[in-house]
Amino acid sequence: MGRVICICNQKGGVGKTTTAVNLAACLALSERRTLLIDLDPQANASSGLGIHLSRGAPSVYDLLLGHQSHQKVVLRTELEYLDILPASQDLIGAEVELVSLSARERFLKSAIATITDSYDYIFIDCPPSLGFLTVNALVASDSVLVPIQCEYYALEGVGYLLNTIRRIQSILNASLRIEGFLMTMFDPRNNLSHQVVEDVRKNLNAQVFGTIIPRNVKLSESPSFGKPVVLYDITSRGAASYLALAKEIMDAEGQRNGQEAYRIGTGT
Repeated sequence: MGRVICICNQKGGVGKTTTAVNLAACLALSERRTLLIDLDPQANASSGLGIHLSRGAPSVYDLLLGHQSHQKVVLRTELEYLDILPASQDLIGAEVELVSLSARERFLKSAIATITDSYDYIFIDCPPSLGFLTVNALVASDSVLVPIQCEYYALEGVGYLLNTIRRIQSILNASLRIEGFLMTMFDPRNNLSHQVVEDVRKNLNAQVFGTIIPRNVKLSESPSFGKPVVLYDITSRGAASYLALAKEIMDAEGQRNGQEAYRIGTGT
């Protein structure tokens, strides 16, 4: 089964969608079968891959509420190994519609249950809130990746997010774990950026990725061309950083699989 990783932070402007699009693209470039689920009504992850739905076109909203099958919603992208479940503004209504439904926290998990075997990695780009859509993503996921901007209030809100994750673990998804905290928008010329990275590593220890995502013009430009940065300019620092992050995630996955195989082999 594919690993489901949601990219989540209730604070906006931290590089969440940039990470979702570019990390998914880098893993697809490594020939890992990858699906990106755009669960944000702003649909920026979709447009960042050149997907602009026409009015009435099937979207992840239709899959979430059982109006369409995944065959009608999943779209191919420029990258051979990357598919997307695109979003539309209809998702705004999903928040309201889910409130009155039973088992509303598990709709996304049920909707993608039949397609997880088709992919190695499934990434979910969450909206910048902790509403029902984000809760659905956390319940459907194996792990959560948290982008943190290298700014003064970097840790503000992280504690609240961690409390939410703990509640999800205790009630709805006991196997949910932290994939890692990712430092984004790092400016090496700025002393504050260095201080923030130091403070985050001090507080969150080994859960912080070794890869740091820099501020980069090419990363900022690529969404306007509907391309991940590895297709827009693979020689850029932004592309190099997300390729390094993809490798870090794949290496960690290999280590976990090796440890699991060892436990099974030894019967421990």
